[in-house]
Amino acid sequence: MIYSLTGILVEKTPGEAVIECGGIGYLVSIPATASGALPAVGERATLYTYMNVSENDVSLFGFANKEGRDMFRMLTTVSGVGPKVGVAILSALSPEKIVLAISTGDHKTLTAANGVGPKLAQRLVLELKDKVAKGITAGGLSIDDMAGGGAQPAGGASQAVAALVSLGYTGTEAATAVAKVDQTLPVPEIIRIALQGIGGGR
Repeated sequence: MIYSLTGILVEKTPGEAVIECGGIGYLVSIPATASGALPAVGERATLYTYMNVSENDVSLFGFANKEGRDMFRMLTTVSGVGPKVGVAILSALSPEKIVLAISTGDHKTLTAANGVGPKLAQRLVLELKDKVAKGITAGGLSIDDMAGGGAQPAGGASQAVAALVSLGYTGTEAATAVAKVDQTLPVPEIIRIALQGIGGGR
């Protein structure tokens, strides 16, 4: 397994990059978001990689940071989501937006990616909601890590879900309750209203 590549960026397109390491040029498939994060051609760059080995092909997929790679790994655990679809999702949405969409059950947002129809989007939410709500991804990345600035709506919703789970509610209960609350409110207010909703439903 190739963990990462660090070398001179030889070529760069929205979907591919070539990094030369020790005289060998590695062709890596990348999301459009990773392409935008790379430096100019000729400069030193690092990509965190995932090697996909199939019967007829060996391919490298690269990401600008570990969070992107960990999200890619989690997405590709879902039936029907191969490496190309995983890259397409990460080209359309940041890891933070994917976490928010899954944790709140917003499958429509996921259909923004090429190759993701309504049924596959619903499957992604169904199979990954509890993992995301519990703050767990394939690489052990937590929602708080991915949300970054808690002042943003996406971060606020994610932090509220994580807080409710820490209080003992299931991931599904927490995500459903938070989805019904105005996401622009401060995190404590989102949690308070979500708790009222859960209490009223029991």
